[in-house]
Amino acid sequence: MSAIGPELRAIGGEPVFRRDFPKADGRMLRLYGRSLHNLDPMTQTSEDLPKGGELRHHPLREEWHVYAAHRQNRTFKPSAADDPLAATVPGGPETEIPFSDFEVAIFDNKFAAFHPQAEDAASISGIEIEPARGACEVVVYGPEAEGSLYSIGADRRQVYLSAMLDRYQSLFSQGCRYVMPFENRGDEVGVTLHHPHGQIYGFQRIPRVEQRAVDAFANGYDLASEIAQAMPDYGIGEDGGIAAFVPRFARFPYEVWLAPRVRRKGLWDCGDEELEALAYWLGEVTRRYDALFEGPAATMMAFHAAPDGGAPGYHLTVQFYPLLRAPGRVKYLASVEQHSGVFTVDVMPESAALAMRDL
Repeated sequence: MSAIGPELRAIGGEPVFRRDFPKADGRMLRLYGRSLHNLDPMTQTSEDLPKGGELRHHPLREEWHVYAAHRQNRTFKPSAADDPLAATVPGGPETEIPFSDFEVAIFDNKFAAFHPQAEDAASISGIEIEPARGACEVVVYGPEAEGSLYSIGADRRQVYLSAMLDRYQSLFSQGCRYVMPFENRGDEVGVTLHHPHGQIYGFQRIPRVEQRAVDAFANGYDLASEIAQAMPDYGIGEDGGIAAFVPRFARFPYEVWLAPRVRRKGLWDCGDEELEALAYWLGEVTRRYDALFEGPAATMMAFHAAPDGGAPGYHLTVQFYPLLRAPGRVKYLASVEQHSGVFTVDVMPESAALAMRDL
């Protein structure tokens, strides 16, 4: 049995609806679209799945890392015929989405590092350990086996953002303190499924990097002022109150941020025009990377929003980190970067801004 969820916040003027469908193995599948999804499901197989991993504290880095051994056996670069993120077709293999068509689908990850029911782990003397409670979800941009945030089009990106708004609200209400939608794209990033998709992690502990941002904003850092100083020399463009720019302090060659010109704590604070502009820039930055690197560009993209309950002075950003420094040349994060945290940036931010702006 499935349930029709509420009509969600409309982006682009048209409504967005959600259908909740419990999968046979107990995980939840949510289907988002401009129209109510009412297709009949295909047959599903039930199976017992692991429930997350454990967190261990790193005493020298003051970080909590997740250990989830079951992820070692996750699906790895399946053939096109065995694409687990495709729609299920009559007579074809069973996929994660047991319907013949959909717009945007979000389901609980089968190989979740974080799980709302993660069990207590065995103790280790001298090591702080906690169950890795939280959420891991897979976001499928559509049934198309190839493509990107650019190729799916503006309307689908708007549905995607409506879905992200819904997931923020839902995961916060389930006890996640920090929620991060993100996308890994390209073999260089370690992608194991090439079907266009992203993910969402819901953390019960605010990650250390995010906590540093929370603290910086609380201590008075003004990103709106930084954007004003960076534009236009470091700007790529601006539309609907959303600026696309290369940070003057970028760590990755051709790193790009999207942010409202005025402070917003998260998507939920943005106006309709800002959300439409953000949907545009998500696709446009992806297009420009592909043009710059002469093919599908390996990138890491993530939304950085305030934690549950907000944070003083916090300013929403969407950050793109390319894994290339030139066509066919990977930007490796080698010994110094990994051991010290000090990045060596091969492309000056002002040169990167000019290159991205001219595409």
